[in-house]
Amino acid sequence: MASWVLSECGVRPLPRIYPKPRIGLSSVSATNLNLRRISPSPIRTDRNCWALRVSAPLRIQIAGEEEEQTTNNGDEFFDPGAPPPFKLSDIKAAIPKHCWVKNPWTSMSYVVRDVAIVFGLAAAASYFNNWLVWPLYWFAQSTMFWALFVLGHDCGHGSFSNNHNLNSVAGHILHSSILVPYHGWRISHRTHHQNHGHVENDESWHPLSEKLYNSLDDITKKFRFTLPFPLLAYPFYLWGRSPGKKGSHFDPSSDLFVASEKKDVITSTVCWTAMAALLVGLSFVMGPLQVLKLYGIPYWGFVMWLDIVTYLHHHGHEDKVPWYRGEEWSYLRGGLTTLDRDYGWINNIHHDIGTHVIHHLFPQIPHYHLIEATEAAKPVLGKYYKEPKKSGPLPFYLLGYLIKSMKEDHFVSDIGNVVYYQTDPNLHGSQK
Repeated sequence: MASWVLSECGVRPLPRIYPKPRIGLSSVSATNLNLRRISPSPIRTDRNCWALRVSAPLRIQIAGEEEEQTTNNGDEFFDPGAPPPFKLSDIKAAIPKHCWVKNPWTSMSYVVRDVAIVFGLAAAASYFNNWLVWPLYWFAQSTMFWALFVLGHDCGHGSFSNNHNLNSVAGHILHSSILVPYHGWRISHRTHHQNHGHVENDESWHPLSEKLYNSLDDITKKFRFTLPFPLLAYPFYLWGRSPGKKGSHFDPSSDLFVASEKKDVITSTVCWTAMAALLVGLSFVMGPLQVLKLYGIPYWGFVMWLDIVTYLHHHGHEDKVPWYRGEEWSYLRGGLTTLDRDYGWINNIHHDIGTHVIHHLFPQIPHYHLIEATEAAKPVLGKYYKEPKKSGPLPFYLLGYLIKSMKEDHFVSDIGNVVYYQTDPNLHGSQK
């Protein structure tokens, strides 16, 4: 960031010689500021100098200090909220062309594999019917339900195949089997990708503004930020969305959808209802306890997988990640706020969804090419790519990031076009 001096008119930047703009936001305190970004040339007031209001912590450097700011470990300071020096087309050009090729036979082979494992696990658990086996089954089966969701998610993006009808049929079967309305979710997830990183317009795990946060009652705050309740949120989100947003993924008249999408939503709701009816019927045939053990508990395990993964792909990095508003938001800058995660043995099981940055920027890339595409894009992304911590066989380390984020990431300021999460010190007795 540029050096700063205090004048009688307030805080002013000294001229800089950096080849690209910086704003020098490094601390993670909860100070609300209303600043103007600066350019290497003398201060201007037009849009081309990207003046904006930034709500984020500021480190003030006294005149006479070194112009080139560094972090504690000696590395050059990096501002993740500054516009990147590359374009989306630069990233796309770095990715090998074959990574964009969708092979429906390959995609279907993963479906066959996962469905076979799901039924095999259920058959084995029923055969042994032992309380030493059931907990292992619940963990394994909930993970496989999550894997089915990821394949249905690929159908929704069109990365499963180029055949719309195949995507729709496979997506309905995969998602309905785990009580997800395929089209209803597909459409809202598309909204998430089109607005990722935008404070107001994002759809999935978007931050609460300070005003909205303060309007919530204490019970709602506790449920949203106290584990394990946030990990059970997905079914309730499908029915009623997040605080500050209205509508249902099952209601064709919801403002989530346009008129031309109503038939799709009705189709998905009917498929979801048919699956729910099948489960009720099985409870009469097999007994409700057996259905609970074979399906009910794995379903809630799948919900926890979904909430953990989707949350940590947008929260919980060691350094605060920016969120944007107004003219400061762009598809590229929003996508660069997403985080890759390593899940150890689970990476292949859930189809490498941890390679989330490239997936968010280019959701058309099939999951079986995401690792290669990510490696090819890293030289272009530079420090804007946040290398994930390597996991052991099972990603238990992610629980630490989740707990820390739930304690610290509560709301963002109402003011500013580049904002960072702040902490409510009264919730959980949190301290900055």
